[in-house]
Amino acid sequence: MTEPISPFEVTPPSSRRLYASIAAAVGVAAVLLVLVVLPAEYGFDLTGVGARMGLTAIHAPSRTLQFKDVTGGNEKYREVKIPEAGDPTPLPNPAVVQLKSANAQTKTVTVRLGLYQQTEIKAALDAAQVILYTWHADGEVYTDFHGHEPGAGREFVRYEEQQSGHEGRGSLVAPFSGEHGWFWLNISDKPVTITLTVTGYYRDIINYGLIQ
Repeated sequence: MTEPISPFEVTPPSSRRLYASIAAAVGVAAVLLVLVVLPAEYGFDLTGVGARMGLTAIHAPSRTLQFKDVTGGNEKYREVKIPEAGDPTPLPNPAVVQLKSANAQTKTVTVRLGLYQQTEIKAALDAAQVILYTWHADGEVYTDFHGHEPGAGREFVRYEEQQSGHEGRGSLVAPFSGEHGWFWLNISDKPVTITLTVTGYYRDIINYGLIQ
């Protein structure tokens, strides 16, 4: 007489199927580690997927850039009460005037970039200090005009971006103490020479040379 088969008896999987299941689980875990865990927990984004999914922002420490307003508020100067008849109207924000004991500095920097080479030149500025600038390239370049605080890592603020151009000019009132300047990438089909002239109350002009 044949013995009945217990409903609790299960045939174990073969070694080949077991190894395949383990390998699949390890593979899924590795993918999740690279795509999710590392960007969210450590800010380490190998593939760029973490940034697109907003996971790197989870790891990023909360920081607040300290901006000094040197222009705002003065549009309300007519609302300020005049102390005495004949006296000047007090400015709500007197920081628009930067009195100095020395003349402004001027410096010209020239850099030559080969095909697809890149460089950065920065003005070290204290908060509320002013520079005037002009730059010209004899070929097409990508430009990013930006600033960042000391120790801010990859955090920065952008003032202007040109996907393609060969010149720029303007002024900047530094919103915070730090480095403020330009990143250039040669997108021409030939070497390019860039000439930058900066005038103002900067502490230093930093030429980072060719960067990787």
